[in-house]
Amino acid sequence: MSKKLKEIVILKDDAVFWLDKHGCWRNANGKFEHQKIIDYFHSCIKLDQGGYHLSQINGNCREKVYFPYEDQALFVFDVIRQGHITLILNTKKQIVLDPERLFVKDDNLYMRMGDETIKFVENGLIKISSLLEDDGGRVYIRLKDTRYKIAVLDESTNGSATR
Repeated sequence: MSKKLKEIVILKDDAVFWLDKHGCWRNANGKFEHQKIIDYFHSCIKLDQGGYHLSQINGNCREKVYFPYEDQALFVFDVIRQGHITLILNTKKQIVLDPERLFVKDDNLYMRMGDETIKFVENGLIKISSLLEDDGGRVYIRLKDTRYKIAVLDESTNGSATR
């Protein structure tokens, strides 16, 4: 019979690290520098009813640290273009790009994935930049022979989308 894990929870206000708007982990000393730690933190991101947190099993304990983030907790770090477009998230999860779920807000590109929002960071944008088109203020993405208009969130109307 397996033993139930004790749970240790650190609330967001007590976390000593956070995720900035570019998908970089930071603490009071600045940006994290060790790639193995950065990758591990990203791979531990989970979502539950309490929000985004890092989760790991340590001995007979499940440790959960809810962390603050400046914009989003999920980011497109890389893109694979082979037939369809696969987005590689900071968590290492791979998802297929859905052009109808893309939107622009404050000059940043995002995609909705269910109830979650994913932000494209510089490397992800560079990888899909040749698919993006701008014709006088409207932004599109072209996949194969189809051109999709990307919604723009209008901040003056409380974030409602304009198409």
